[in-house]
Amino acid sequence: MRIAIYMEGGGRGKETRACLRQGMEAFLSKIKDACREQNWGWKLVVCGPRNKAYKCFQHARKNGEAGIVALLVDSEDPVPVNVEPIAHLTARDPWNFDGVDGDAIHLMVQTMETWIVADPGALRKYYGQGFRENDLPRRQNLEEESKRDIENALEQATKETQKRAYHKIHHAQALLQRIDPMTVRRRCPHCKRLFKTLLCLIKTTP
Repeated sequence: MRIAIYMEGGGRGKETRACLRQGMEAFLSKIKDACREQNWGWKLVVCGPRNKAYKCFQHARKNGEAGIVALLVDSEDPVPVNVEPIAHLTARDPWNFDGVDGDAIHLMVQTMETWIVADPGALRKYYGQGFRENDLPRRQNLEEESKRDIENALEQATKETQKRAYHKIHHAQALLQRIDPMTVRRRCPHCKRLFKTLLCLIKTTP
């Protein structure tokens, strides 16, 4: 058995996708370690555009990839309480998830940067002098913040630092290796769902 996660992000360049994969593997290390403890394999594929991630996910399923095959994409838009990721994506994109278990579909709500913003302490240590923590959103549930507001807040908080304003390609890998997953899970319900669901599947799947 193994887990294979197909996620969006990293742009179209091979090197930039590899960098994002390294950062996300660090962030998801608890899931990766659980796989190792159960003698499961682990595979994280950063696919670039969201439609490419969906197509890679469906291709893996239809070609009989063994184990648990999961999709991880931005929601882009707000996800109402009690609306499952499959329902959200089917209505928005729309994609066909006939025959797909809901436990295989996961969202970064509303964007991956929401996870990064969730841990101001890690950002403060990374950016150092000039970092303006007060510009970050303070609400407990960060998934209520729009994609635009998250991006604007991150830019305002970091633009006067030596590293300059947040840049996905240049900074995301390092930040994903530094933010605390438990802190993110407390402020991002769909991140909590990702960890809880996959860890449960690893422990209970024969």
